[in-house]
Amino acid sequence: MVTLEHVSKSYAAGIPALNDVSLNIDEGEFVFIVGDSGSGKSTLIKLLLKELEPTQGTITINGKNLSRIRRRQIPKFRRNIGVVFQDFRLLKDRNVYDNVAFAQKVIGETNRNIRKRVPQMLSMVGLAPKYRSFPKQLSGGEQQRVAIARALINEPKILLADEPTGNLDNNNAWEIMKLLEEINSRGTTVVVVTHNMEIVKVMKKRVITVKKGVIVSDSKAGEYDED
Repeated sequence: MVTLEHVSKSYAAGIPALNDVSLNIDEGEFVFIVGDSGSGKSTLIKLLLKELEPTQGTITINGKNLSRIRRRQIPKFRRNIGVVFQDFRLLKDRNVYDNVAFAQKVIGETNRNIRKRVPQMLSMVGLAPKYRSFPKQLSGGEQQRVAIARALINEPKILLADEPTGNLDNNNAWEIMKLLEEINSRGTTVVVVTHNMEIVKVMKKRVITVKKGVIVSDSKAGEYDED
């Protein structure tokens, strides 16, 4: 599903943001990526989305070598990757329904299918009654649920969540993580970048720890033990 082979990324002379990273994430896995600020986590996410190119090494996603994907093919490639961010990134001038529908309109989906799929997704994330609400009328947890619905509506094989609970209180954070676990149980590969070590320890998933651009540990589900 996701394979990195000896991947390095340098922005300028000096210590690289990622240094000789190799890892493999199988289809259907739920993986946490943890590490201090500046450890290379954000760089890794950007490489997986082909927002950045590696200085060295090979990245393969869904059987495709990213170095062989041309610029015009990038939008199509990204349809198989849903992304959720810490700051939600919702369209403030559009209601919940239109925020989720936007992702389908971008790929040219028919209005008929949009009218069918959007309510289904909003129901899945528990927001069907609020389809007419605007982002400013929602709590942080509700906004993140909208973002997740938007990320999933095109049925990506992989969901990348970059600090999805970073702006949420503890109760909402747990609700979002339960939702991500449910999404994973339906077959979507889920990769979560987080600083929330309480969530990491309780959920007992695979944990990849990055420090100064290097993977320093890779523990199987249930085996993570923070030093």
